[in-house]
Amino acid sequence: MVGNMAIQYNGRIEDLHILSYGDLITPYALKAQFPLTTKAEETVGVARRGIRRILSGEDERMLLILGPCSIHDAAAAKDYSERLKPLRERVKDKFEVVMRTYFEKPRTNSADWRGLVYEPRLDGQERVNEGLTVARQFLLYNAEIGLPSGTEFVDTHIPQHLSDTVSWVAIGARTVESPLHRQLASGLSPPVGFKNSTAGNVKVAVDAVSSARESLWFPGIDDYGRSKVFLTTGNPDTHIVLRGGDNGPNYDVGNVAKAQEMLRKAGFGDRLMIDCSHGNSGKDYRQQPMIFEDVMKQRVEGNKGIVALMMESNIEEGNQKVVAGRALKYGVSITDSCIGWGTTEEIILDAYRTLKGIAAH
Repeated sequence: MVGNMAIQYNGRIEDLHILSYGDLITPYALKAQFPLTTKAEETVGVARRGIRRILSGEDERMLLILGPCSIHDAAAAKDYSERLKPLRERVKDKFEVVMRTYFEKPRTNSADWRGLVYEPRLDGQERVNEGLTVARQFLLYNAEIGLPSGTEFVDTHIPQHLSDTVSWVAIGARTVESPLHRQLASGLSPPVGFKNSTAGNVKVAVDAVSSARESLWFPGIDDYGRSKVFLTTGNPDTHIVLRGGDNGPNYDVGNVAKAQEMLRKAGFGDRLMIDCSHGNSGKDYRQQPMIFEDVMKQRVEGNKGIVALMMESNIEEGNQKVVAGRALKYGVSITDSCIGWGTTEEIILDAYRTLKGIAAH
């Protein structure tokens, strides 16, 4: 079908700007084909409980979300997983390490690649069912090897297909003000972090936390793809993520204190996450280690409200553009630039040794 389709409803003509449409695989069918095993369910559940304890202050460890800006190559992503898993084991008494596994990208320019879920072959062609399959298989792989995953949900239909495989969820800077995403977060089982807006507005993230903790009604689809209206309990494990913005970074002592005061006034305590990339780094991946060290210093000097950090990390540093006919470099991001694995490991182990040394005294 090409051009505008004229579809008749009860004798009335509606012009729709639709070129084509197809069936979306149901969550039930995808889960039946790639089920959550006992081992995978244990990995997901144990990490969720650990993150909840960190957010509530019951666990003094810190949450670390580490991984690529986006996943475009499942094989390279598994290579990263196999490096991160032993690092997670080495530092587990001080850090709860979760892999950043982003399959959707909220794009300012609609012509840009929207993520593996939508365009898994990087060829400009929509293959959502294939993308969902690859994403679920990868998340199950991580869970099977004992590595928990965290992701961002952009389209509100996607969580039904994937949310049982992840231990932490982000609502991004472009969707933090969306009522749909606040409603979604109120019904999700994993803990959810709301980022401040791209402009740097922290209040919208605090408002999102407040909204998502309430019981809410919203329409959606069930496991069989049927339209339903859901009533949630509200999600008590929501928190804010400081990621900087158009007006500059907000990871520094002064801005963190302002954000924590805003949280306390709203009745949410002072616990938050800091994203070392995006607006905080000015999109310069080489700034991430310095930001990580600065934030860890704040934590060591007594700010126990800083309970989590996020970094964009890949096998190799930097990024690359997708060019038709040109082979991609292995382990290099095709979206935001990332720090390389060697730097990632060094930063985490240095922080671990610092925390161990403090504990020994």
